[in-house]
Amino acid sequence: MKVLIQRVKEASVSIDGKLYSSIKQGILALVGIEKGDTTEEIQKMAKKLVNLRIFSDENDKMNKSILDIKGEMLIVSQFTLCGNCKKGTRPSFDNSAPPDVAKKLYETFINEVKNYGINTQTGVFGAMMDVALINDGPVTFMLDM
Repeated sequence: MKVLIQRVKEASVSIDGKLYSSIKQGILALVGIEKGDTTEEIQKMAKKLVNLRIFSDENDKMNKSILDIKGEMLIVSQFTLCGNCKKGTRPSFDNSAPPDVAKKLYETFINEVKNYGINTQTGVFGAMMDVALINDGPVTFMLDM
């Protein structure tokens, strides 16, 4: 599992030119599910993500989590995170989980995050989406299990 996170002032997903979902301050999480990923890893990743201290405190130090600031999260499936570009010039997606498995684990991840009480919005699994954001910082991290 790979999750690219960006601390955002706002973010949104549009599909076919229509706004599908949006958040204000919080985290945009782009999620790639790989072969062999498990529900246990999904649960660990959700816990890590909601507790990750990437928001500034009163001394402008990254010392607060999304829980602390009562932020929102936009979770978007992005299988291309699982792409391997080491050989040649065309990415290989052999490490990506099959769509039926990936969708189930993606939905599990969304539910795990929601269980922490975070206002959570999503994209649509497998859809072509336009993702817009105002990156706060910029602050971007790659998390993997």
